[in-house]
This record gives sequence, structure tokens and C-alpha cells, in this order.
Amino acid sequence: LTGKEALTHFPSLGAPGGSAPGKGHVKQCELLQLSRKQKRLCRREPGLAETLRDAIRLGILECQFQFRSERWNCSLEGRPSLLKRGFKETAFLYAVSSAALTHSLARACSAGRMERCTCDDSPGLENRKAWQWGVCGDNLKYSTKFLKKFLGQKRIGKDLRAKVDIHNTNVGIKAVKNGLKTTCKCHGVSGSCAVRTCWKQLSPFHEIGRLLKLRYDDAVKVFSTSNDAVGHSELAGPHRHGHSAKQPALPRPTDLVYVEDSPSFCRPSKYSLGTAGRTCSREGNCDSMCCGRGYNTQSRLVTFSCHCQVRWCCYVECQQCLQEEVVYSCKQ
Repeated sequence: LTGKEALTHFPSLGAPGGSAPGKGHVKQCELLQLSRKQKRLCRREPGLAETLRDAIRLGILECQFQFRSERWNCSLEGRPSLLKRGFKETAFLYAVSSAALTHSLARACSAGRMERCTCDDSPGLENRKAWQWGVCGDNLKYSTKFLKKFLGQKRIGKDLRAKVDIHNTNVGIKAVKNGLKTTCKCHGVSGSCAVRTCWKQLSPFHEIGRLLKLRYDDAVKVFSTSNDAVGHSELAGPHRHGHSAKQPALPRPTDLVYVEDSPSFCRPSKYSLGTAGRTCSREGNCDSMCCGRGYNTQSRLVTFSCHCQVRWCCYVECQQCLQEEVVYSCKQ
């Protein structure tokens, strides 16, 4: 999450943690894998530890959803080794982690779970009135400002890998910013729009995850080059159409970038468990996911709700039906 440690299981990763009274948030900060400076910031910000756990959970679930049909399925196994390399998958992890943290912080502010921030600075709208009307905007301004301080991004000289990690982190933050929308609500007699209140609202995180997956699919392999005009090294990628052949093309701020080709993820390794036993779609991805090894076919009976009827007044009554289901899984 921070760019230094692997995302690992936390005691409350499976279920949302409740806010502890008093100094309980300090103990929660100690459970997170953070640098000394980050723990200090965490202890000073009641509500931050819970928000960090929400962000970790959000990033992991979204990553696993986006890669559910890929050879690498974003499992937690092998992640420490993966984060030490410069693969496309590493680029996505940095981007989705920073996006999840940005998103979670902004939402925590508007939900009143953070003591040092409130709603976004919507013009002419006080926080108390915003909460009363249910129009408290997501505070992306505070979120991004705090995140830069929390991650502690500094000048990194000629370190190519550090430049790549910071670039991909910023891609995740930009993806959240691009999804910020203005939403308006009318107030007045009989629904008239005599008074209109507007506030900032973030896109659902699924939309951000889908955007980052598209960035992953089009990720750019980069190298370091010296820029004599500004006096320091820059990331450079393949030549683009319309660019000078002598001048390497700079990656766009929205491009995910990587420095080395990914492994196949077909067999168990220190990066993943491989694809043996993974379920797949015969018409879709079995050939790719199973890496040419073929797949097993198995029939099983599953129960599902059927013949549902609404009963007076307030419940639905269903029968349980059986259905045969065919499952395909990759061979060893």
C-alpha cells in the first residue's frame, strides 16, 4: 500500500473493524506495516487506521475482481516477491493501492470518520448544513494533499525503479481525480428547484478499477534517459507516431509503466501459485489460462432459488431448485 511493504493479511481484513474508543486507534496503527513516519502520522489522525484497512481491503478486492479471468489473479501469495520487481502487474498494484487510499480517505472525510477533515469545500455550503441535507461532498482535495505527505514522495535522482513506482502511484491518484463528478440536489416546494445544492462526488471504485485495468492492458515499457534541457533523467518509452526518431517518447501521465517483462504465471513460482485447478470458461479463456495443458470437465448439482412469489405483505417466498452445472478447470 505504501510502496515499501507487501499487502498482507490483517486481523480485520475480512470484516470491517469498529472504531476503538480513546487511544484505541494508536494500537490499530501498530498493526499496520508502516514506516516510522507513517505510524507517527497515523497516531495523530484518529480514524486513519480504520481508513487504511478499508483502503487495503478495497484495493485487494478490486484487483482480484479485475484479474479474475487472467493467469495472474492478484492473489496475496507471491505478492512480496512481485513488488520487488518491475512487472506490469507491479505497476497495477501500485496504481490500485494509491487509488484505493485516495478514494477511501476522501469518503472517510465526507462520512465524518476523520477528525481533521470534513466535506469538500463546496461554495456556499457549510458542513453542518451539508450533513443535514445529505449532500456532504467527498473531500478529494484533503485526500490527495494528505496522501502526498503520507507517502513522502521525494526527489529520487536517477533511480529508475523509484521513478516508475512514483509514476504508477500518481496514475492511481489521477484515475480517482478523473472520476470526480458534480452532483446536484433540488430543494423547494413540491420538488421545485427553487434552491439547488451541488457537491463533489467520487465515481464508484469499480469504475476506477476498470479504468486502471485498461491502463494495464496498454502499459508502456520504459527506460531511463538523460534530459539535457532540464538537467536530470526522465522515463522514456517506445517512439510514438509523429515523434522525432531521435527523441524518445515520454510516457503520458495516465500511462502505467513497467521496466521488465512479466513471467507467464502458468506454473507455481515465487510470484504466484500458477493456474492448475483454476476454473475457466471453455468458450472464453480456458486455452489461455491453462497454458496449453488442457482442462478437466466436471458436472455438479447446485441449488438456487426459483418460482419466487411476493407474499402479503412484506416478504418473498421461493422454492429451492436443482440445476446441473458444468465446471471447467485447468489441468496440472
